[in-house]
Amino acid sequence: MPKRVDHEERRSQIAEALVRVAGRRGLHTVGMRDVAAEAGVSLRLVQYYFQTKENLLLYGLQHLAAGLGARVAQRLRAVGENPGPRAVIEALLMESLPTDEASRTFHVVYTAYAALALTDEALAAQPFIDNPNAAEDALTGLLQQAVDAELAAPDTDARTEAISLLAMSAGLGTSVLVGQRTHESAASVLRHHLDRLVPLPTPR
Repeated sequence: MPKRVDHEERRSQIAEALVRVAGRRGLHTVGMRDVAAEAGVSLRLVQYYFQTKENLLLYGLQHLAAGLGARVAQRLRAVGENPGPRAVIEALLMESLPTDEASRTFHVVYTAYAALALTDEALAAQPFIDNPNAAEDALTGLLQQAVDAELAAPDTDARTEAISLLAMSAGLGTSVLVGQRTHESAASVLRHHLDRLVPLPTPR
């Protein structure tokens, strides 16, 4: 009996290969043949699933965002049940910093996607900012939860603070990649600002 092919699993395998190659060599240099070689499959198979490089890039972007979400969820499971808004915010921001191979690759490749979207018509025509907008909305909601629970100052502008934290996280991540600072010092800066917005409970 022929083995049943899980097409979504195969697409994910190819997208993961794209991310690995782009993390090493840069997104703009990657071709479908490079991805096929990295995935250990034929070029024809990559073309069968994605037809064009643009389709592969768009799927790779979705795969990249899904991977970030899975790693954030893993961080939260380690915290325990009902972690509260502060812990969730911290997990979101800290996972965006390049502290290990997975988060470093995410930061490098996602930044490359942002740059490519400025000049690539096919990529720019897609809602590239959907994921950043979703992150902003999620962080705004979490900060508002903290305000409502009296864990943050009542006059906190949740939207403005969410935008500021995300911009700070992205900038700090880049500074780590280029060797300006360590990921520990970047994390310390983020926690400093989080402590100002949503202070940790004082031990009794």
